[in-house]
Amino acid sequence: MPEPRFAEEAQTQTRPKVEVPKLYRVILLNDHYTTMEFVVEILQIVFHKPLQEATAIMLDVHRKGRGTVGLYTRDIAETKISQVHQLARQNNFPLRCIYEEA
Repeated sequence: MPEPRFAEEAQTQTRPKVEVPKLYRVILLNDHYTTMEFVVEILQIVFHKPLQEATAIMLDVHRKGRGTVGLYTRDIAETKISQVHQLARQNNFPLRCIYEEA
């Protein structure tokens, strides 16, 4: 008895290879005007960091000139950076945020 034709086709089908999206490191940059309290607020509001973690990141920004906030896909990183810049402008702070490939 001959095998069904669809069984042969099923064996030759290949699954498409799904690529893992690249991740980007989001970084807050220090300046001499943005208050530490505002940086902590940004970390809590935009990045959903608990107070203790937000404070630790803020201290990195203050002491080292930059602090890594997290790893995100490119579109999420760009959105969060845009939110940071918008909130900083609304509050008259020059806070800057960038991303780089992880």
